[in-house]
Amino acid sequence: MAPLEVTKINMTTETNTKEYKKKDNQTSNSMRKTGGVSTSNGVETNVYNQEGKTVGKVNLPEAIFGLKWNADLVHQVVVGLEANKRTPVAHTKDRGEVRGGGRKPWQQKGTGRARVGSSRSPIWRGGGITFGPRKDKDYSKKINKKMKIKALYVALSQKMRDGEIIFIDSLSFSSPKTAQAKKVLSALASVKGFDTLATKKKNSALIATNEKNVAVEKSFNNMGNIEVDEVRNINARDLLLHKYIIITNPEEAVTFFGSKLKSVSRTMKDVTEKTATTKKESDKKEVVKKTPVKKAVSKVVKK
Repeated sequence: MAPLEVTKINMTTETNTKEYKKKDNQTSNSMRKTGGVSTSNGVETNVYNQEGKTVGKVNLPEAIFGLKWNADLVHQVVVGLEANKRTPVAHTKDRGEVRGGGRKPWQQKGTGRARVGSSRSPIWRGGGITFGPRKDKDYSKKINKKMKIKALYVALSQKMRDGEIIFIDSLSFSSPKTAQAKKVLSALASVKGFDTLATKKKNSALIATNEKNVAVEKSFNNMGNIEVDEVRNINARDLLLHKYIIITNPEEAVTFFGSKLKSVSRTMKDVTEKTATTKKESDKKEVVKKTPVKKAVSKVVKK
């Protein structure tokens, strides 16, 4: 009985491996289309046109649009982005930068007054400022690439759960016209959940295009509550700053989002390989070839 059971187990394992291979082939094909991110068991949503009508559906990868909310990660990345964007303006002059004060006000001894060397001392009126704000201060913070990308994915997932992302097949105007832009916004406002798209006064929507479109940018330029930018420039701060997100050409956008993490992992792999090769080269240089020391043979001279 024992060998029969073994043959049964082997047969089941063979069938399981075939099924796994089929699943791997399917996932690899879907990953190629989405830039290395699997779309199996993803999020399916509608795709609209400029008139606000449904024209199809798109399957979004769960690794980008289905992540859990991570407040600590998003907060750390957004604070870093805000700090990197900060340009200090307030600037005070110290005693060396204030004009004047080159002559000694009075002699060192004999007057009975306190000794002083310059009239631009910080304790004098009209003198320099001590510990004041300086415009040369650097507020920038380092943000890891993977953290930045993960925060972007988390923000996209939360916006998707809240129903604040809308996908449209294309957005194009024959010429820059604000009237056409208003018409598009009013048409998209008819979609369920986007009622205040055209009426919200501040930070209403962010329109993400796959490539630079001057006509679209100029059409929305007169609207202070709408911002137009390319998909490659979007970060977690931009997503949280605006109420609604409008993404054009969803398939290309999803492919780009998926390729971001793939490119970072590829660069990290290259860096590790380079460091490994440099370490090997340095180890080779440190190895010094030891030359054998010949023992001096003392010759006994016989007299």
